[in-house]
Amino acid sequence: MAVVVSKVYCSNSEVVLVVRSRPPVVNGGGFIVTNNYTENVVFKVDGCGILGKKNEVILKDGDGHDLLLIRKKGGVIEALSMQKKWRGYSKDFEGCEKLVFCLKEPNNNSCFFKKMPIKVSIESNDYKNQKNFQIAGCFPDRACSIVDSNGNVIAKVGSRKEVQQVMPSKDVYIVTIKAGVDQAFVIGVIAILDYLYDGSTKC
Repeated sequence: MAVVVSKVYCSNSEVVLVVRSRPPVVNGGGFIVTNNYTENVVFKVDGCGILGKKNEVILKDGDGHDLLLIRKKGGVIEALSMQKKWRGYSKDFEGCEKLVFCLKEPNNNSCFFKKMPIKVSIESNDYKNQKNFQIAGCFPDRACSIVDSNGNVIAKVGSRKEVQQVMPSKDVYIVTIKAGVDQAFVIGVIAILDYLYDGSTKC
């Protein structure tokens, strides 16, 4: 199993989750994630409309306990960099923040660089599997995948067919996660993508 956040979120079989954005009345409210079959809430993501902070989201479990604090690094050096970095932190048993993963957001406005894929890396020293991933496809169209350095798809975002047949919507979609892959890590990455593409997590 590829444990990033917790082995609790690594399943022996493929998992299909449903993402539902919170009502637009809650500006930047975030979204909830349920199991496609049991409809139980597995994760909750709070956006800046709830947190009152920009460039920050929090991933929680179904009971509302914090799993990941995800924030965009600031500062002068970061502002001058061609790549903006988002970092996901978990808390250890003593309550200290521990860096888990990093997402590098290319500066697509730069005239010196062509549009580059979004890259994700696992920063935990305890993680012994492949540590480098990238986002393939188009998240705003709900048609993208998280792919490892060997080209293997570990998770895929797609439209929920029964929803699309009634009313096309990007507020409800599915995430299919391969067996053994940490679901909390995948949803953490999706939370950042949601923010980057002006989703429900962003004010």
